[in-house]
Amino acid sequence: MNYRSMQTLLLALMVVLAAVWMAPLMWMFSLSFQPNELLARDTGHTLYGLLPFPFTLDNYKALFELGKTPGWFLNSVIVSGLTTLLVLAISSMAGYAFSRIPFFGKHALYALVLAGLVVPEQAIFIPLYTFFADLGWHNTYAALILPRVALPIGVFMMTQFFSDVPNELEEAAKLEGVSPFQAFWYVYLPLARPVLTTLGIITFLYSWNDYLWPLVSAQQPDMFTITVGLASIQSNFAQSEGLGRLMASGVFASLPVIIAYLIFQKHIIQGFALGGEK
Repeated sequence: MNYRSMQTLLLALMVVLAAVWMAPLMWMFSLSFQPNELLARDTGHTLYGLLPFPFTLDNYKALFELGKTPGWFLNSVIVSGLTTLLVLAISSMAGYAFSRIPFFGKHALYALVLAGLVVPEQAIFIPLYTFFADLGWHNTYAALILPRVALPIGVFMMTQFFSDVPNELEEAAKLEGVSPFQAFWYVYLPLARPVLTTLGIITFLYSWNDYLWPLVSAQQPDMFTITVGLASIQSNFAQSEGLGRLMASGVFASLPVIIAYLIFQKHIIQGFALGGEK
């Protein structure tokens, strides 16, 4: 088998795998535009075609007029957005300090940060829950955001990037009389834009899809994130008021993730390619 045939076979395999992966998403999208009365009697016809028939927007209208899905969506936007901003700020400053600023115990502290990569998050749930319970912060945005701000992989990515920046840039900045923070802000941070974009997208997607900690920390329905809210609907199917509305909620919850990837996919590829080159 020559190279062209191998390439064609690999492309065909990727198309098949993509189709298999997309089929449940397309089915969910199709169900969200079909009447609940029809879906209550039969959903088998959707297996033979992904086009919704008959077509209706009632499920999406009910999504905004009834229920708490928009509020859950807003909670996820706030939690994921603030978590991403704080992770970028802390990881970039910590990475700059570990790579460029000498201080006592730097290597030991960096090893301690990296040790967080091998500790399962489930192992610290009990002390974490007790800590926020003592503060009385459960069912607040602070409890949903702060545990995800310390991201060891983010510190590692930024430290590795800043370590590979030529020393001549820092020396030139010192000759201009800038402070370490000014060098970080005006010299190093603009160079790290591809890595920051990649880290930001990874953090946002992880926070948006996070289920376990919001399930533990948020007991009041008004503080549910979209993942916990949709799970609560599925656990009590009668509250979903129909399969169509449940699928509409799933489509609504998936849109930010899909849009973020479509907009920033170029930056994601550049970030990983840059990391591979280094």
